[in-house]
Amino acid sequence: MAGRRRVSGSSVVALCLLLVSLVACGGRTTADPVRTEVQRVLDRRAAAVLDHDRAAYARTGTGAGFDNLSAVPLAAWSYRVTDVDRTGDTATADVELRYRVEGYDRGPVTAGRTVRLSRDGAGGRWSVASDRPAEKAGQQPWDQGAVRVVRGTHSLVLGVGQSAEALRGFADLADRAVPDIPDAWDGDWSRRVVVVVPRTLEGMAGLLGSPASSYRGIAAVTTGETGGRERAPADRVVVNPDAYGLLGTLGKQVVLTHETTHVATRAHTTTATPLWLSEGYADWVGYRATDRAPSQAAPELARAVSEGRVPGRLPTDEDFGFTGDADDLAQAYESGWLACRMIAAQWGEDRLHAFYRAVGAHDERAGAVEDAMDEVLGTTPEAFTARWREYLRAEFD
Repeated sequence: MAGRRRVSGSSVVALCLLLVSLVACGGRTTADPVRTEVQRVLDRRAAAVLDHDRAAYARTGTGAGFDNLSAVPLAAWSYRVTDVDRTGDTATADVELRYRVEGYDRGPVTAGRTVRLSRDGAGGRWSVASDRPAEKAGQQPWDQGAVRVVRGTHSLVLGVGQSAEALRGFADLADRAVPDIPDAWDGDWSRRVVVVVPRTLEGMAGLLGSPASSYRGIAAVTTGETGGRERAPADRVVVNPDAYGLLGTLGKQVVLTHETTHVATRAHTTTATPLWLSEGYADWVGYRATDRAPSQAAPELARAVSEGRVPGRLPTDEDFGFTGDADDLAQAYESGWLACRMIAAQWGEDRLHAFYRAVGAHDERAGAVEDAMDEVLGTTPEAFTARWREYLRAEFD
């Protein structure tokens, strides 16, 4: 037929041989043998972790870190090599570590790691020389030392450099927090919480992959991805032992209940949810069962209102930045709390829950609060803000 040229079978074979170093016939990229070998080494290493087999772990390279994580109850542990840079008999691999804590994680924690390997001569086997957090990635607890594990009824506490007695105290507080959540929040969640207690503030910062200055004065934070249940598989409450230790008994309980509320509401907290709502709601749950008056729980806001400096707007996400002024940060949290407290008092607790869900169900931040206020509360942001400002005056004047 005109315009067509028949290619013989031998020509096809010759063409494939010519291109085999770049692309296999059928369009598949040829496998990198070093990357494949590195993946096999890490697969054996992962199996050794799950089997608690120290000897098998040591046969894959350095045994450093094995004992540090041996007490952690793991349901899954695996590595995925994403890239390998080889120079002679050494290699550096970019690796994704995925693991689940048994009985607590619905899905895996994912952590970037940098694994360095060496090979004993040409044709020798690759072995792990070091395994560290990737650049800008946070540490895991076992990167900081041996992990001590304390189990509560509803909690699992992982501590580094902490006594069993101290960790038991955290477990007791978490165990009291978890049963309180269903009274305020009826959503589906695991009703279990993992609390991580490092040795110091610097340890907390290392776990979060940020400077220590970002968390000075912050008692605890909750890690986890927003955006629905399938993307919120494994929350961690990470404690700053320096700041937490300065709190009284009530303050410690409020903090643990606040952070546990974040765990409970995570599936309904999305990028559409402003921080004044997520943080304010968590504080509302934290203080709900206490008798703390607003003037006691919100001293910075009380001072501002009494001095005639009533906020003109609800706090923005930027107002919750940890690196800003401590008083301004406190006022942002207090403002969110009193906004949620006002909704519960004037519209009812059921409407507060429905409002939280409606905001989080929105596809994007733009319009989320406006639509939810209209549909659930029957108001507008402007009218709500005016009502909130009057509420502050009534509480603090």
